[in-house]
Amino acid sequence: MAATEETEPARTRLISGPGMLLVWLYGVMVVGAVSRSAVQISTEFDKAPLAYSLSAVAGVVYGFITYSLVRGGETARRAALVCCAAELMGVLTVGTWTLVEPSAFPDTTVWSDYGMGYLFIPVLLPLSAMYWLRKRSGTADSR
Repeated sequence: MAATEETEPARTRLISGPGMLLVWLYGVMVVGAVSRSAVQISTEFDKAPLAYSLSAVAGVVYGFITYSLVRGGETARRAALVCCAAELMGVLTVGTWTLVEPSAFPDTTVWSDYGMGYLFIPVLLPLSAMYWLRKRSGTADSR
């Protein structure tokens, strides 16, 4: 087992400093998005299936990013970076869509109006996370 530890590179730690705040914020967003979508899907899915499904997707994306940040390592960092970029594209797309064609969304999503119902955290969080993850590129703090 010692030989394996010596040959594997140290896992990059992503939850030090501001990374811990990102984990906390993403964790809050996971709880908010998943619980909101679970209640809406189970009680009134026929009212706004697209909006509720998008909120569920947002919760899954937040969960994956949270897991990747906690897991650490270069592969997890890259996966989180890709997910954050996809998250940002989703927020911008859905946010614009809700403003241009509000009738398509009889109820709001986590990403509606660029996350206005969540204090714009959905649009600010991926930008902050992408900055942090790019800054952490190539560092090798061991756990």
